[in-house]
Amino acid sequence: MRPTRKFLCLLLVMALPLLACQVSGLANPFLSAGQASSYVSPENGITVHYPAGWTTQTPSQGDQALVVFLSPDQSVQSELFVSALQPGDTAESVTGQMAGSALQGLTNVTTLSDAALKRSDSASGWSKVVTADSTTGTLKINLTTLINGPREYSLLTYAAPSSYDANSGEIAALVSGITFQTPVVNGVDRNQALFLAGGESTNPRDYDPATEHDSGDKRIYSGLVSLDANLHVVADLAQSWDISKDGTVYTFHLRPNARFQDGRPVAAQDVIYSWERAAAPATKSDTVLTYLGDIVGVADMHSGKTQHISGLKAPDAQTLQVTIDAAKPYFLFKLTMPVAFILDQKNVASGSNWYRTPNGTGPYKLARWDSFKLMVYDANPYYYLGKPAIPQIVVELYTGIGIDLYESGEIDMTGVSSADVSRVLDPADPLHADLVSGASMCTDYVTFDVTRPPFDDVRVRQAFTMAFDRQKFVDVVDNGIGIPAKGLYPPSLPGYNPALQGLPYDPQQARQLLAQSRYGGPQGLPAIVFTSEGIGNTAGADVAAMAQMWQQNLGVNITIENLEPDKYSDLLYSGQHGQIFSGGWCADYPDPENFADVLFHTGAQQNLGNYSNPALDALLDQARVEQDVSKRIQLYQQAEQIIVQDAPALFLSHGVTYTLVKPYVKGFVLTPIDIPIERYLWLQH
Repeated sequence: MRPTRKFLCLLLVMALPLLACQVSGLANPFLSAGQASSYVSPENGITVHYPAGWTTQTPSQGDQALVVFLSPDQSVQSELFVSALQPGDTAESVTGQMAGSALQGLTNVTTLSDAALKRSDSASGWSKVVTADSTTGTLKINLTTLINGPREYSLLTYAAPSSYDANSGEIAALVSGITFQTPVVNGVDRNQALFLAGGESTNPRDYDPATEHDSGDKRIYSGLVSLDANLHVVADLAQSWDISKDGTVYTFHLRPNARFQDGRPVAAQDVIYSWERAAAPATKSDTVLTYLGDIVGVADMHSGKTQHISGLKAPDAQTLQVTIDAAKPYFLFKLTMPVAFILDQKNVASGSNWYRTPNGTGPYKLARWDSFKLMVYDANPYYYLGKPAIPQIVVELYTGIGIDLYESGEIDMTGVSSADVSRVLDPADPLHADLVSGASMCTDYVTFDVTRPPFDDVRVRQAFTMAFDRQKFVDVVDNGIGIPAKGLYPPSLPGYNPALQGLPYDPQQARQLLAQSRYGGPQGLPAIVFTSEGIGNTAGADVAAMAQMWQQNLGVNITIENLEPDKYSDLLYSGQHGQIFSGGWCADYPDPENFADVLFHTGAQQNLGNYSNPALDALLDQARVEQDVSKRIQLYQQAEQIIVQDAPALFLSHGVTYTLVKPYVKGFVLTPIDIPIERYLWLQH
């Protein structure tokens, strides 16, 4: 970010030497040992060789400068600013913008020179020298900008004219003493790495593919198959597969060159180990039945009836035979999920912290993990699909807000929150050119636990649904970003039905339904707890908005309970939640089975609200094995209509994804479902 403050404190004080504007007197930590006249900032790729006798000081708090240079008598002060190069910027335009900010409040501004700088390197430069009057005297000011690669370097030098002229040679030497190198951030060559922002969980289950609830670390791990940018199932560890005529036996042929990241070949037995570990009761996987439960014997092993999965056979080291319980057209999709990733048994057995030094099969190897600071991934030289083009990926942990880090050049890609979407959609905004957007395959909703009063009565669930104004929710809470959800399926999912009859926003009918329920109205309801993810007692804007609507439209008061984010999913799956709880679902693969069946079939692992409807189950059971695509879609649309009418959940909105991607990151494709995108990328600085 460029300096936008008033021209230092010289607008107020002109005492010389410039002690009234004295910056903190700590020696700069980047002063090179043995080089008393060199300032080095590896992260910014800059070295400044400054004149003998000059000193560096740390800027005062709130000053945006990187470093301050002072002449021996402190009569001349020069500040160095560094920011990300913005689209359309030139050294001349940045110097002009800097002058517009720095000269505010000064009078009688006279330009002495305003011209390009000649450089022996590839950097472009511009320098502007002016005199101007402040309330305490006249100043001579040098504004110089150099552009090198993706960054702008600005030097703001000022003094009384006599002091400036007496030190003119040193000032010129300061500018000419700037040299550039490739930035090195946390020991990583900036131009050879993809920089991202991220967070860290204190829950080990979030890093184990068998137990995590998200899309998995596809840099480290891989499975037999994966999704490509077109959301098609493609070969991964398996180079091919055969399907029996009845559709129940899949024979996978592993790639001969498939390796773990330590170089050990991947064998069929590694797949069996990984899947049986996921199915073992001791692992307590909340996803194994959802994604591997079609395999014969998985349910028995998960319940403790057997010690092995009977539907898995390894005729030889390169062949895996998988038998499922019926012909299901979506089965391969499920094998793209984290619970189906392949683990190294020796690695897992190495200790409880094995996940911090994983030996996966994916395109990148986790080389460094400094807790709550950064994670560094190195390209896997053994990767069977070819070594990735980007040598390293650096994930900076909890370093700031994504869009701010992106704007300052700290990271190369970031998602955009709804609060910032209006800004990046503005064609005049510098970030607009980097924006990529598209519909997601996500539905936000809240779940009613139908086994707990008062939501064991369908009329109460319908009343809460019809007392909720989705459009107002999207407009106010989501800043107008998103689509109000009539039902379960997002618009980009096969099976989405624009003619779906949703429960409308109708407060009057909602009150009537609540009065007709077995609870007789708001006065007969038990205490209701809404469980959400959060810290402390502060309600999120979304939960607060819902609670307010229900209070206004139904006369119902809600108690909000926050659960620790790192443990939120585990607590929900263990049943430790109120009668209502926050949730949402993003497609794991482009099939409506992944929504209706996975979330609302009786006894499904992801059916956290314990909803059960025999008529719905019959439809979903039929759809599972229906081979005709159009008939399957019709069945799932019928299933969605039943779900909407029974209201086991309140569907809020469908999302739109906005992502910022630097121009030098090539090969990026925004997909509505998470894929191992980094393996397709390259950098072109």
